[in-house]
Amino acid sequence: MSGDVPREPRVSGGALTPSGADSDWWIYRGAGGTSSAPLADRLPPPPPWRDFDGGPVLPGPPPQDDAEIRRRLGAPDAMVRTSTDEADMVNAALFLRRPLIVTGPPGIGKSSLAHRVSRELGLGRVLRWTISSRSTLKEGLYAYDAIGRVQDAAARGALHTPATTEGRLPDGSATDGAARPDGADGLRGLGDFVQLGPLGTALVPRETPRVLLIDEFDKADTDLANDLLGAFEDGEFHIPELSRVRSRMPEVEVHTDDPDDTFVVHRGRVRCRAFPFVVITSNGERTLPPAFLRRCLTLEMPPPDADRLAAMLAAQFTSGEGTERATMIRDFLSRALAGGVLAADQLMNAEFLRTSPSGPDEASWNRLLHSLWRRLDEVGSA
Repeated sequence: MSGDVPREPRVSGGALTPSGADSDWWIYRGAGGTSSAPLADRLPPPPPWRDFDGGPVLPGPPPQDDAEIRRRLGAPDAMVRTSTDEADMVNAALFLRRPLIVTGPPGIGKSSLAHRVSRELGLGRVLRWTISSRSTLKEGLYAYDAIGRVQDAAARGALHTPATTEGRLPDGSATDGAARPDGADGLRGLGDFVQLGPLGTALVPRETPRVLLIDEFDKADTDLANDLLGAFEDGEFHIPELSRVRSRMPEVEVHTDDPDDTFVVHRGRVRCRAFPFVVITSNGERTLPPAFLRRCLTLEMPPPDADRLAAMLAAQFTSGEGTERATMIRDFLSRALAGGVLAADQLMNAEFLRTSPSGPDEASWNRLLHSLWRRLDEVGSA
């Protein structure tokens, strides 16, 4: 994508705004496609209070997942333009190295913002942490399979080690619960039972930030927001299971949230170099603590208008554009404006059925469309 600032009108809060008026500082422009210039060459240094020095830096680009991004966003050259407010807040979060809370009704594309930023800026696979009422900070940082390690040690001992006093090697030394047939101290395979979570992987030191999506934050326990403050403020975390053995094993290779990827943890601590670009989605169903809000930026995303819905459909469907599509978008917006909650996914489902050669016939279309476009706040309320 060209580095020139686009000059065509852009929709912001329902009003047309010249996109070049205040966008010279933008790195993320939200115009679709990808940028050819590496982010590390364009992103200015962080504020002194957000400058982290983690290392050694993991070399090479982050893992890619083009198939997942295409599945969520459609064709890479699709022009699903962002609003000025959205681009401003994304760039502010990138400059300030702060998480971005994205609020708005369900189904308007809050989570897809993370994928749009990742694709345009070349930041690789999006790390996703889907929140439930049982989610904890540790779940996002790492998991340690203590039971699996004990079972592995028992299996190795049964296959290779003569009968000995429980918890001791044949020479009488302690096994630390993980005896090895070669007489090692049992710590060599410790990293096989540690896996970094999405947040933990996002904090692995790299020259450019990873993209982390923390989805459905409204479902979280009330303590999770406060528990996240330390990780967001310090850009680091400790793994106690590795810290306890740091004098004997200062370096332990562990698994990450990326498939088939590993990282060497030094002395039980993971500290970022480039703070990740964090998108936290919320439907606005709960009030977040002031201390948490102070450490984040907030973007309120409005429901998509006709132009954005048309661009979303064009990104996913190579055919079907015309009067019928425009009429369907108009009818969808009319139903949404009449009250209640409708999601863009419901429009996508209807368009897929409408353009499918083996889809419903005209006689059943209106009846089916009534069910497809049922207001989300009506479901289960009958």
